[in-house]
Amino acid sequence: MTGMMNPIQSAAPHAQSRYGGEGYETVVVSSGEARDFIALLKPRVMSLVVFTALTGMVVAHGTIHPVLAFAALLAIAVGAGASGCLNMWYDADIDAVMSRTAKRPIPAGKITPSEALAFGMTLSVGSVLFLGLVANWLAAGLLAFTIFFYAVIYSMWLKRWTPQNIVIGGAAGAFPPMIGQAAVTGAVTLDTVILFAIIFIWTPPHFWALALVKSGDYARAGVPMLPNVRGPDETRRQILFYTLLLAPVGVLPALSGFGGMLYLGVSVATGAWMLLLAARVYRRRDGDAAAKACWSLFGFSIVYLFGLFAVLIAEHGFGLMMPVMGG
Repeated sequence: MTGMMNPIQSAAPHAQSRYGGEGYETVVVSSGEARDFIALLKPRVMSLVVFTALTGMVVAHGTIHPVLAFAALLAIAVGAGASGCLNMWYDADIDAVMSRTAKRPIPAGKITPSEALAFGMTLSVGSVLFLGLVANWLAAGLLAFTIFFYAVIYSMWLKRWTPQNIVIGGAAGAFPPMIGQAAVTGAVTLDTVILFAIIFIWTPPHFWALALVKSGDYARAGVPMLPNVRGPDETRRQILFYTLLLAPVGVLPALSGFGGMLYLGVSVATGAWMLLLAARVYRRRDGDAAAKACWSLFGFSIVYLFGLFAVLIAEHGFGLMMPVMGG
């Protein structure tokens, strides 16, 4: 029927005509609301960035005024949101054909790509400058590099080029503890390098567990995720390998002195459970049991990371530190 309109068309930014001096020109008017622009910032990812950056601040050997600490965290959060926005702008074509992402603001037609690009660039520049002014330029430089790494190196290159995209690209999500420490002390030490390593090694098993379930989405979008390129069996082996590496690395804060007895207990227990779930993913390869194993690992991996960093915040921020072996 000629009067019918598909859902994407009906939700799309609409065009209006106006007189431009030499004739009428078409102007695209966005239908986006405030919540749509917030969605561009990937709030759930932003919350993880803020949490890990706060941990970097708390374990830092230095002091910062609470107001400046809050301002620095706000800048880091906005920078993380800017990265997500630029990622959504570049990946709009991929998002449109994946069930998990088809309702994002750009493929849903609520925000135009040009608006998303302008929004992301404005927040990127603003967050870096603001962090430099309220903290220091080392922290600002690390934030700028993180935005560049995620938006350009990962989104524009790695994601569409190599099945190791998540492994290398995971560095973008691992920098916030270092940025947080740098904001307090103007330096980066081994403590937050270890936190970087934990997040970096955690990312592949976390994301590949999801990729195993959503491999059809990535195949339709032409994204070379590991399950589509190397197969699900190899992906399961890689998940188990990285989890075997993650479990001991997760204990390092306690062994290096900036995590206490509480951290040691939590990291050992949750690391063992991560290994058990990864082993289940490795063994269960067919049907609902395989999908359930993947979802269990994906869900618990989030609890694992938040748990480790929450314990560090509790030990340093609330006086719960009991050094390992009396160190």
